Amino acid sequence: MIPVTPLTTERPSALATEISERLNAAIREHLLAAFAPDNKKTLRSFAAPEAAALLGVSGQFMRKVHSEGTIPEPSEIRSGRRYYSAQEIWTAREILEQSSRKKGRYVPRRRGDEKLQIWQLMNFKGGSSKSTMTIHLAHYFALRGYRVLALDLDPQGSLTSMCGISPEIEFDGLTIYDAIRFDDPVPMADVIVETYFPGLSLAPSRLLLSEFETESAVHSNPDQPFFTRIRNALAQVEGEFDLVLMDSPPQLGFLTISGMAAASSLIVPLTPSMLDVSSTAQFLELAGAYMGVIEEAGAALRYDHFKFLITRDEPTDVPSQQLTSFMRALFQDRVMSATALKSTAISDATMLKQSIYEVVRSEMTPATYDRAKSSMDAVGHEVEQMMLQAWGRV
Repeated sequence: MIPVTPLTTERPSALATEISERLNAAIREHLLAAFAPDNKKTLRSFAAPEAAALLGVSGQFMRKVHSEGTIPEPSEIRSGRRYYSAQEIWTAREILEQSSRKKGRYVPRRRGDEKLQIWQLMNFKGGSSKSTMTIHLAHYFALRGYRVLALDLDPQGSLTSMCGISPEIEFDGLTIYDAIRFDDPVPMADVIVETYFPGLSLAPSRLLLSEFETESAVHSNPDQPFFTRIRNALAQVEGEFDLVLMDSPPQLGFLTISGMAAASSLIVPLTPSMLDVSSTAQFLELAGAYMGVIEEAGAALRYDHFKFLITRDEPTDVPSQQLTSFMRALFQDRVMSATALKSTAISDATMLKQSIYEVVRSEMTPATYDRAKSSMDAVGHEVEQMMLQAWGRV
């Protein structure tokens, strides 16, 4: 335990530095406790029923393909029960896809001229669950066989931390900033790192990314407008992924606007409170104005989907349900049918920088876990249907 002593510094600059040092030391100790001994995240194994559900098959089918030797036995078998790593599930997908009569049955990747799906989650109201929803969607799609790139546009690096890299204490490698900066940018492929989660790659962030805001104000010009930086960087790696999920900072600056210019669809997470609804109205008023400005400057904004997502939903809270109903009546199908529940299971998971998909069910109250996971599954499924619609499959 880090000894707690009073903060004695009076000078504001020194006080801020002292607070930062103490916080970083506490975070480092927390991570060492959570991810000891090597301070790296690992992904849990999945029981046979979970693996079958992820593959979209029955338990009987799994036993059949094992008995026939179609897919290899998992490395972990306890008390006669199979437990699969995410990589083993990924491998099983590839094997089953080869023998499947229906293309894409087990590996649902984009085909032919289907365009890369680039989804941006944005709102300048803090606490709207942008990062939480981004990581849950990333894990949902990676577990289902999609090639996912998580792109962290927030200099605070919350999404980067959730992906197993702690920018505040240990990471000094290349970030998305290096690929989109105006002065001598590096190839996007050099920025992207593999994560501990099979199928999920990351374009990380750290505080230096905030320099893009200043640089854009100084260097953006008709020949190299700031709003093309992210779009052009993603174009370099377009063939490597099916889906990009962008987590925006809680402000409407150059980074968020650049993301808007690159996105193929937008999600605005929204908590059902009057303060958040009012704030979102102001955010969208500004966003609309900025969209008009960059369109006049040559940006071609075309969104397959532009949706609101209700987050931190409390079904038993009457005022919040009234606001949810108000939003649905006002915007109809612009509001996603699925909602992200407010759940202690999700809160407890995010404290350890995890999604609900990383948590072992037995370590939580089963009913609480099931409600939280069902909620996130429903959101993921609805986004998946919209993505398939954009590809012309549904």
